[in-house]
Amino acid sequence: MIRISLALSVALFPALALADPPSARQLPKQLVVISFDGAHDNALWQKSLTMGKRTGARFTYFLSCTFLMTRADGKQTYRAPGQKPGRSNVGFAQSREDIAMRAGHVWQAHLAGHEIGSHACGHFDGKDWSKADWASEFSAFRAALANAWKRAGKPEAEPEGWADFAQGGIKGFRAPYLSLSDGLVPALKTFGFSYDASLVTKGPGWPSFADGLIRFGLPLIPEGPSHRPVIGMDYNLFVRHSMGVENSRDSARFEERTLAAFRIAFRKEYEGERIPLQLGFHFVEMNGGAYWRALDGFLSETCSKPDVACVSHAEALPLIENARKKADRSAF
Repeated sequence: MIRISLALSVALFPALALADPPSARQLPKQLVVISFDGAHDNALWQKSLTMGKRTGARFTYFLSCTFLMTRADGKQTYRAPGQKPGRSNVGFAQSREDIAMRAGHVWQAHLAGHEIGSHACGHFDGKDWSKADWASEFSAFRAALANAWKRAGKPEAEPEGWADFAQGGIKGFRAPYLSLSDGLVPALKTFGFSYDASLVTKGPGWPSFADGLIRFGLPLIPEGPSHRPVIGMDYNLFVRHSMGVENSRDSARFEERTLAAFRIAFRKEYEGERIPLQLGFHFVEMNGGAYWRALDGFLSETCSKPDVACVSHAEALPLIENARKKADRSAF
């Protein structure tokens, strides 16, 4: 289980990303882009995959690589920048069987058209990391993914194509705590990432293109009776609703508020400029599962609407690029 503290609410609010004006860039479809950070709990892997199949949504899973190794493995093979060997802020796989099940879910998601991205490894704050520090973390992620089936004790079960997928199939990244440093973008480019999804925007915004990398941002969306802005992510709603303290008693009320916020944010874009709407979640069912239930309800009523596509970040990119080209504007 990911340990969540109120201190994260500060780290989850970095400098706002500024997107280009969307004039003359209207998409033919309203894009809804849903992502999950961590991607560890196997029961929630199955729950999300079932949700995706039922609603027609395809997700981006930003995987933390320590969930592909046991604690004993981590002590031998993983050392985060500035940390002792075998440390992780989010823990490790519970067993070799746990690794095998998770690797199977990763591959199932990949085959079903979902995207697997990187959430680094041990969920450390990289705000002071150099390019070399980030490169070390990305190398650890790539090695953990490549060796997952061996670490699970089932090398014979490794699917055909897994090695290529581990080496070159991970193109998206989201930083733990949405915390950035000057060394991040150079390291992302060196490791062949296509985009970073670690920014925050004042509202739904177009991805920006800076320093040779596409940058996505989670938006501030209006929420609650006073429509105060909050980052469109389950953790931030958790802090808003219950000060980051689990409160299952009021779960239904939190779900209702969250679903209302999603609907308002969606309607503004669907009936307006059709800027992609991005929403983020974790593999933790906070406040009695209020936010996952709100997501399920939102996708169930949204993804089947005319001119709506619920897609991963990777699928969104060419759609956005084509729309901009049709508008006689250069892509990014």
